[in-house]
Amino acid sequence: MINVLKQPTNWTWVEQAIAHLNVILLDHSHCERKAAGVALNLMFRYPSNTQLVRQLTAIAREELEHFEQVNQWLERRSIPLAPLSSPPYGAGLKALIRPSEPNRLLDSLLVSGLIEARSHERLGLLAEYCPEPELAEFYRSLMASEARHYGVYWVLADTYSDRDVAKERLEELAIRESELLSTLYPEPRIHS
Repeated sequence: MINVLKQPTNWTWVEQAIAHLNVILLDHSHCERKAAGVALNLMFRYPSNTQLVRQLTAIAREELEHFEQVNQWLERRSIPLAPLSSPPYGAGLKALIRPSEPNRLLDSLLVSGLIEARSHERLGLLAEYCPEPELAEFYRSLMASEARHYGVYWVLADTYSDRDVAKERLEELAIRESELLSTLYPEPRIHS
């Protein structure tokens, strides 16, 4: 587990996810698409930040590759790509992003990093406990990317703000991230 997370995922989530793998796959598809969109939105919002644009171009590309790979799993299982209701996790984290600069950039990078860190942890749990070996291996194959994405977002936060300020804000956001997951969403999701 990436050590920024304040609380590990509870076992109830693992049981819920394993019992509803098709819904988890569908939600995973949505998550990969959203992650690519977040990277692109940051690039458009901060086009003069050369390192940010370069790093997030790579992340957006990789997230779209993952989106395609998850969609191939959906096709193999005859699961149509359909909308899903969203748990309060993403909206709750987004609401913590302060609107004025430079706080907006810092918070956007840190929130994105926290989401990637949680994704890394949860994909690891799916890799370990999924009863379908081929699907478990697929989740295992994505874990390194999620960890790397967290690292990129952290390095960018550290690059575009004071390290001590970034560390303090990350601590605050990580506590809130864990609080958002303290109540299990009634429907299985990657971030519920």
